[in-house]
Amino acid sequence: MGNKKLDMLGVSAFCESMAMMVQSGIQTEEAVALLRQEDQKEAGLLEQALALMQAELENGGSLSGAMEKSGAFPAYALKMVAAGEGSGRLEAVLFQLSRYYAKQKTLSQKLRNTVTYPAVMLVLIIVVLALMLTMVLPAFTQVYNRLTGSLADSSYGYIRWSYGFCWGALGVMVLLSGALLLGLALWNSKKRRAVEGVLYKLPVCGELLRQLGLYRFTAALSTFLASGELQDLAVAESKEMTACKPIEEKLSRCQAHLEEGHSIAQAAFEEKLYEPVYGRMLLAGERSGKLEEILRQIEGLLEEHCTSLADRLTGILDPLLSGVMLVTVGVSLLSVMLPLLGIMSSIG
Repeated sequence: MGNKKLDMLGVSAFCESMAMMVQSGIQTEEAVALLRQEDQKEAGLLEQALALMQAELENGGSLSGAMEKSGAFPAYALKMVAAGEGSGRLEAVLFQLSRYYAKQKTLSQKLRNTVTYPAVMLVLIIVVLALMLTMVLPAFTQVYNRLTGSLADSSYGYIRWSYGFCWGALGVMVLLSGALLLGLALWNSKKRRAVEGVLYKLPVCGELLRQLGLYRFTAALSTFLASGELQDLAVAESKEMTACKPIEEKLSRCQAHLEEGHSIAQAAFEEKLYEPVYGRMLLAGERSGKLEEILRQIEGLLEEHCTSLADRLTGILDPLLSGVMLVTVGVSLLSVMLPLLGIMSSIG
């Protein structure tokens, strides 16, 4: 199957279907066969993966091994299913994975929209400025040349300022577009850390990245604990899902506390991994034996916070870029209209 992977919704749907079948007492081999029957009309990626999985299961393999052999599932899902099989909590883990990937898809789409909007606005501003420089301003220039003889010698020569203003604004927009494209290219390469280092210094962007990292860690930790994994191993595995240097540094200190015999709730509270109210929730959940339930609640709260931060970032960029376009176009048009008003006044 190559390196093709199922998308997040595909993984979520598979995990939920498998969880419901396992919950009903259906064996994994039969469950995969039933899924193949449901999807037999589609010869897509999932159908190919199910065919390989069924063959592996018929040879006595495990579900996690079959998923790995298909090559269609992310490494995190493979680890979690293997842990669930080992602890006898496969059903709970599959349900957790289904929720996790569904939420990840929602957040990823939200972040993609947050990046796409300013990119579209930048392109729109560049197009408007290009039209101003190639069509609108030259048209007014020709009119004034016919009326006054020469812009250079007339009292209306300051119309050239509108050209300079538009060229300057166009240059800035092109540089911003280039920076955005470069940032996206570096983000998808080995230079991602360098881009993150810049974004962490920006108030809303930095907070959004930190909260996303914390959300990913909490979701992974909740799933690992649901699989029956020990706390220290669960933290170590969940740390790999964070992809956020500031959070990883705090988690390293938390791991040191765990090695000293502290619990994850105590370590998180002492290192201020979460906000104080969340830290107290963890401590209360641990003492009451409901740590996994509290982690799921915090996961939901962090997801809402990330969504609100993304909306806030869009809310900042929207009026800013719209204002740049309106001011640029407005000043340019005002520069070319004022001479016309002066001419009309002198004629009247």
